[in-house]
Amino acid sequence: MMKVVVGLGNPGAKYRDTRHNVGFCVVAELARRHAAGAKPKSRFEAEIVETVYGTEVIRLVAPQTYMNASGRTVGRIVDFFDLPLENLVVVCDDLNLETGQLRLRPGGSSGGQKGLLSIIQHLGEESFPRLRIGIGRPPGRMDAADYVLRRFNKAQREEIDIAVVMAADGVERWIADGLDAAMNSVNAPR
Repeated sequence: MMKVVVGLGNPGAKYRDTRHNVGFCVVAELARRHAAGAKPKSRFEAEIVETVYGTEVIRLVAPQTYMNASGRTVGRIVDFFDLPLENLVVVCDDLNLETGQLRLRPGGSSGGQKGLLSIIQHLGEESFPRLRIGIGRPPGRMDAADYVLRRFNKAQREEIDIAVVMAADGVERWIADGLDAAMNSVNAPR
């Protein structure tokens, strides 16, 4: 059976390494580990790398829509492959978690994350796994929309780089051992 890992972000150099693009970073880390040198294919308004992990065929997906329209890509992939939602994991940023904190859940609301909201609207379902990576709250009265499109400072970047590796480890655990084992690993206090 195939598994799909969708990393959320915004396309283009302007948004590279911004807080909103940590999902792209996790997909890139997984591609580096399991599909080094593979050229992404453009399909379903996304860049997709197909690889194998253990006995599982894995599709690593970076939607090339903007964050708020991520559901178009995910909906089309789920429909095309008749993908059971338990075989999908979405990786995204989360303002409500401390920088670098990870949280893997089997479903739930969007929590205000616009990419997750778009996916929920397109699927008509909230019951798909999602791995959130904390980016912290905006300082002072900074608008959240401006904050998520900014880059991390040096100290935050170091925390996020570690979190990206740990998130990729968590996705591998999900693929190999299932959601419960991955949640026990990812959500354990550090």
